[in-house]
Amino acid sequence: MARSYFLIYLLILLLISKATISQNYRQVDPPKVVIGIIVENMRPDYVDRYWDKFGADGFRKLYSKGAVISNMKITQHVQNYASGTATLFTGVPPSVHGIVDNAWYDRLRSKVTNCITDDYYFTVGADSKSGNVSPRKLMANTVGDNLKVFSMNKSKVFSIAMNPESAIFAAGHSADAAWWFDTESGRMVSGSFYVSTFPEWARDYNMVSQGEKYSGRNWVTLFPETQYSESLPDNYYLEKGYGEKSNTFPHSMNRLVKAAGSFQPIKTSPFANTIIKEFTKALLDNEPVGQDDIPDLVTVFFSSMDYAHGSFGPASLEMQDTYLRLDQEIAELITYAENKYGSDKILIYLTANTSASYPAEYLKQEFNMHAGEFQPESALALLNSLLNITYGEEKWIENITGHQIYLDHKLIKEKNIDLIEMRNLVADFITQFEAVKVALPSHILDQGGSDNGSLTGLYKTYMINRSGDILYVLNEGWIPTYKYDRVNYTDQIHIPVVFYGARVKQTLINEPYEATDIAPTLSEILHIPVPDKSRGKIITGIQ
Repeated sequence: MARSYFLIYLLILLLISKATISQNYRQVDPPKVVIGIIVENMRPDYVDRYWDKFGADGFRKLYSKGAVISNMKITQHVQNYASGTATLFTGVPPSVHGIVDNAWYDRLRSKVTNCITDDYYFTVGADSKSGNVSPRKLMANTVGDNLKVFSMNKSKVFSIAMNPESAIFAAGHSADAAWWFDTESGRMVSGSFYVSTFPEWARDYNMVSQGEKYSGRNWVTLFPETQYSESLPDNYYLEKGYGEKSNTFPHSMNRLVKAAGSFQPIKTSPFANTIIKEFTKALLDNEPVGQDDIPDLVTVFFSSMDYAHGSFGPASLEMQDTYLRLDQEIAELITYAENKYGSDKILIYLTANTSASYPAEYLKQEFNMHAGEFQPESALALLNSLLNITYGEEKWIENITGHQIYLDHKLIKEKNIDLIEMRNLVADFITQFEAVKVALPSHILDQGGSDNGSLTGLYKTYMINRSGDILYVLNEGWIPTYKYDRVNYTDQIHIPVVFYGARVKQTLINEPYEATDIAPTLSEILHIPVPDKSRGKIITGIQ
C-alpha cells in the first residue's frame, strides 16, 4: 500500500512539474525580430586585437553584454561563402545540404555547375544575369523555411548581402526576398525566384547607383595611420594588395573599378558594408518587419575584404581599418533596431560563414613556418603524365575543381580499367606533394564518417553525386594558387559567435560547438521545430 501511495505521489509531482514547465515555456515569448549579422572571412581574434580601438556600441556592446561562444568551429572540406552559409542555416554539413563548394563538376552535363545558377529565373532590379539564380540545389530546409512553415507564412524572412550565394542560402526556399549587390550595375538586386515586382522603396534606394557613388571615392584610413599599432606597416613588403603600386593608402576606387571593368572592387572596401547597412535600414523601414507578435528573421552579411583579404592579410592596416569602420556600421544598425523595435523585443546574433588565413609567404618569411603555395594546374600536368604512362595516352581526368579530381568514368569503363585501382593511384600520387596533407579516393569516403581531425571535413562534405573521385586537403599554411583565377581560400575553421538581446544572459561559453549547432539554437529561440535533417545540438546557457 505504501508503495502505491509513493507511486501516486511521484506521478502527481511529475504532472505538476510538466505543467509548470509548459506554462513557463508559453510565458517566454520569442523575440519579435531576430537579426543575424554574418561577417564574411572573420577570424574570432579580430575582436581581441582591435578591442581598444572599437567604440562602445558595436562589437564591444555585443561581446560585453551578450553570450559569447568562444570555441565554435565550421568543419568542412573547403571553406567558402556558399557551403558555410548553407551549413549555418540548415544545421547540417555539406554532405547533407549538398552545397559541397561554390561550384562542382556535373557529370551528366559534362561541365562545371555553379551552386546557385538557374537560368529559369531572371534579375529583378537590373539588366544583368546576376538574378539567374535560385536555392534549388540546396537539399535541406533552412531556419527561415521552417519559420515560414510553422507560422503559416506569416513570419517575414529577408536576407541582404554583397554575394548572392550568401543571400540565397540564408534566405532559403521560402523567404520574402533575398537581396545582393550586382557588380555590373552597382545596384542592390534580387531574382525572380523571390521577387516578382521590384518594390518602390528598393527602386528609390537604387535611384543612385551605389557602385557609381562609391567608385568616385578614395578609401582612406578612418584614423591617422600612427594609431594602427595592431597592424603591419602600410608599405609592408610582402603585401600584394590590389596589385603593383596599389598596396598602400589611399586606394582609388575609381581606378580599381576601371581596371576591373565592373564594380567588383567595391566589395573589397569598407564602402560595401555601408551599402549593406543603409539598404538594411531601408528594408526595415519599408517592409512589415516586427509589426506583430509573430517572429521575423532578417539576416545581414558584411564583407571583410571579400576576395582581397588574402592579398592584404589579417595583419594588414587595411584589415584593421575595415573592422574599425565595420564596428561603426554594426553599432548604427544595432542602435537603429533597438530604437525601432525595443531592446527587449529583438535578438541579435553575430557569426561568420568563413574564417581567414594568413598569407603563406608571410608565415614562411616572418615565422619560419612550413608554408607555401600549391599549384593545382602543375600537379594536374604531372598527374596526366603518370596516367598516360600507366594506362595509355588519353584524357583520363575530366575536371579538377575545389580540391577535387573528377575522372572520366565512361572512358575508364570503355578501356576496361579498374576505377578503384586508378583512384588509389591518383590519391597516392597527390599525397606525395609537400603541400598535401591527405588525399582520399571516394570509395573510402563512401564507407562512412571519421572523427580523425584531418579527415572530418572530408567526410562531412563528400556527396556521391556531386563530389569528385579524389578529394585532397592541404597542410596548414599552404594555399592554392592558379594561373588566372583568384580563389578565396582559408584553412582556418574557428568562427566567432555571440548572441545579444532579448533575455540573453551575459556569459562566456567555453564548451566546443559546431556551426551546425547554430540552426537548432535559433529554432529554439524562435520556438519553432529544428530543420528536419539537422544534426546539431542546442547551445545551452544563452538565455
